[in-house]
Amino acid sequence: MRSSPPGGRHWDGSPRRTARPRRWLRVAADSPSLLLRSAQCDRCRHCGNPLEWCCRANGRPVPLHPAENCPAPVVPADERWHLSCGIAHPAGDGSAWCRITHQSLCPAHTAPPDPTPQLRDLRRRLALRTRRLKDAGALPPPSAEPAPPTTACRPARPVVRLLYVRYLAPCPVEDLRCVAQARNRHRCTHPLLAPDTPPGTWALLPAAPATGQLPLPDTVMAVYDLTRLPYSEQLRWRAQRCPDHAAAPAAADTACTQWEPFDPLLHHQYIHPRLPTTARHHRARP
Repeated sequence: MRSSPPGGRHWDGSPRRTARPRRWLRVAADSPSLLLRSAQCDRCRHCGNPLEWCCRANGRPVPLHPAENCPAPVVPADERWHLSCGIAHPAGDGSAWCRITHQSLCPAHTAPPDPTPQLRDLRRRLALRTRRLKDAGALPPPSAEPAPPTTACRPARPVVRLLYVRYLAPCPVEDLRCVAQARNRHRCTHPLLAPDTPPGTWALLPAAPATGQLPLPDTVMAVYDLTRLPYSEQLRWRAQRCPDHAAAPAAADTACTQWEPFDPLLHHQYIHPRLPTTARHHRARP
């Protein structure tokens, strides 16, 4: 008489496949493409380790460790998290496993008092990965050198003129990033001001008010003018896409464009009456 197969196999000896746990998909409130997602994958800017941004019941995101490999008994009760229908809840769900926030394990932050041996070992493994990233140059260490005597003289939020409309940029022109989705399903890291594309020019233009408003005094302001570029280039800047994703319009967007219509009465603090220079030299006081 033949013995019965083990519990992990069928009566004929074939392996029994267990159903994978369901992953609840949600539409992020700030997603312009309305893509379904279970968690937004990202990397910690301090240690370089992966994490997942999950939404709480109030809509605020929380960074969680990407793997549910923390046994609930080794995690303090006030640090346990679980996902239910795609929502992160700061409590345990009664199962043997739980989630934990990335701050509790991040090697760049101070360790919590009296960690368990399992959490201490997991934190040590993340610290080893951070060290490998630093040795490979993928995670440069924070610079502790003092600032040089010359600093860049560029407006933090410049006024950009494209398609004969003025917009307030969220950051310097050199730091504007593409909003399209790359092949790794993350946001593209390429800048709008690509090396092989024609740049704009800084010009002093009158601070003209919006339609229907009273005229302002004779005031000039520094504007990054893109109207001399070809029409296709101005459309690319307006869509906030790099040259590669501008040629692939089927690629989805992972973020909204950050152009804000410029109003000189509301954004008067961003009006600069002189052209920006490459660097401003500070004179030493006698």
